[in-house]
Amino acid sequence: MAEVQHYQILILGSGEAGKYLAWTFAKAGHRVALVERGLIGGSCPNIACLPSKNIIHSARVAALFRRGREFGVGTGETHVDMKGVRQRKRAMVDGLIATHRERYEASGAELILGEGRFVGPKTLEVTLRDGGVRVLVGERVVIDVGTRAAIPDVPGLAECKPLTHVEALELDHVPEHLLVLGGGYVGLEFAQAMRRFGARVTVVEQGPQLAAREDKDVSQALRQLFEDEGIEVVLDAQVSRVEGSSGERIRMEVRTAAGARAIDASDILVATGREPNTRGIGLDTAGVELDASGYVRVNERLETTAHDVWGVGDCAGSPQFTHVGFDDFRIVRDNWNGGNRTTRDRLVPYGVFTDPELGRVGLNETQAQRAGIAYRIARIPMASVLRTRTLSEPRGFLKALVDAHSDRILGFTAFGAEAGELIAVVQTAMLTGAPYTVLRDAILTHPTIAEGLTVLFHGEPQPAPATLSP
Repeated sequence: MAEVQHYQILILGSGEAGKYLAWTFAKAGHRVALVERGLIGGSCPNIACLPSKNIIHSARVAALFRRGREFGVGTGETHVDMKGVRQRKRAMVDGLIATHRERYEASGAELILGEGRFVGPKTLEVTLRDGGVRVLVGERVVIDVGTRAAIPDVPGLAECKPLTHVEALELDHVPEHLLVLGGGYVGLEFAQAMRRFGARVTVVEQGPQLAAREDKDVSQALRQLFEDEGIEVVLDAQVSRVEGSSGERIRMEVRTAAGARAIDASDILVATGREPNTRGIGLDTAGVELDASGYVRVNERLETTAHDVWGVGDCAGSPQFTHVGFDDFRIVRDNWNGGNRTTRDRLVPYGVFTDPELGRVGLNETQAQRAGIAYRIARIPMASVLRTRTLSEPRGFLKALVDAHSDRILGFTAFGAEAGELIAVVQTAMLTGAPYTVLRDAILTHPTIAEGLTVLFHGEPQPAPATLSP
């Protein structure tokens, strides 16, 4: 057995929370080691958030180029060079990896590249990427191993070697006809991007609507957007079988209310959810329990069932956003420094980077009605926000839920230009407990998207409907 090496802090996985803990405490003088099997910096800068938004922006440029005459700009025939799109993305990722390496070096944290597996309490055996084995013990241990795309148990699906978001980001050609399995956020973003690059796209969703967690008006607006851009949407679809090989020929057999049908395509992208990377790494040996779905079981301080072992990020069941991983880092950091911070009552915003964007923070109508929370509602079309007229981007709407018995904002949804930026303004008001009237009466710059908040709240919020429309 290799010589055992001791560290004050030992981290498995270099996701958002893990890497910031490594850098912060190494800078403070602790002996820190972080073990990463391949993606320096975690999924976000390598195969998820940032590269996907890079690709999506290239697709938006392609769409704007086709609209050139609308803006008085003469353009010739458009041509999408997917190798060039991919190279732009790769250059960004390479730069981000270099930045991460610099931060490890500057902080003094030791970055160890290899496969880590627990062989005892707080003890990792690491099979090094460059050969050899090391055994590491930490006084404090953090698990930050993330999640991966789940492949549903559909006959023939795994055998056809489908794309996940990882492979889709590496395409060097525009698929002739892309079949997207899943109408959630990942599926929506890739479906629109690939359509704008020139692919024929069909989205197949087993539920009754796109974006299952959103209100029906949001889902309907997304579906109308897709239909306007020439994307076929198949809802309430039960997939019975998949045949062929992605990249060559695919046939998917589905059952809908209209009957059985077969969909032929050239490629298939699976975007039906995530599963944690917790199997086969010896967590039982370390005394770390998993929940029924395989996520690391943690309490509100992110402590696992093993003493001095913490679980952070996606693998610990946190909402699967990089910004939540960063907050996980802050919780553990502050508690290690004597604080008492928890995950209770976190106000988590998110954005879906379709074009236009979808952003939400707090409750939507569906959630409020299910919880029996009385609310009033304010809503305007994005066309009422004058900035959208200057951009020729009037699609969408703004919607806010206000408490029925006070002026406190319960939730906010934006579907429109720059929605991802706009929700931060409302989130700030919600965090301070400010009434909606603060935004209504604020002097906001004209013409900006944020100015739309004064328009949204100009009139009194109206009583909510008894039930949501079907």
